[in-house]
Amino acid sequence: MEKQNLISVQLICNQYNVPISFINTLQEFQLVELIDEENNFYIHTNHIKKVEKMIRLHYDLDINIEGVDVIYNLLKKVESLKQEINVLNNRLRRYEDL
Repeated sequence: MEKQNLISVQLICNQYNVPISFINTLQEFQLVELIDEENNFYIHTNHIKKVEKMIRLHYDLDINIEGVDVIYNLLKKVESLKQEINVLNNRLRRYEDL
């Protein structure tokens, strides 16, 4: 994997003032994938917004990790349902135009 698409866990923790153990816990709950290169851990840059959201849920709203897990999975489900609704609406419009 290209290193330019990765960001160091240490850098994220310093930037957001969170302990590395928080990121490790997210990995244990399979909420984030850590990439190990040369004994340093990285997160793909595409996942930074997801990590930021989980940091806000946990630290700003004081939601425990189990709650963050539930909320994140529900948000993914809502997004999936929104996409499905869009597909179905597009199909319906096709039939209404006939």
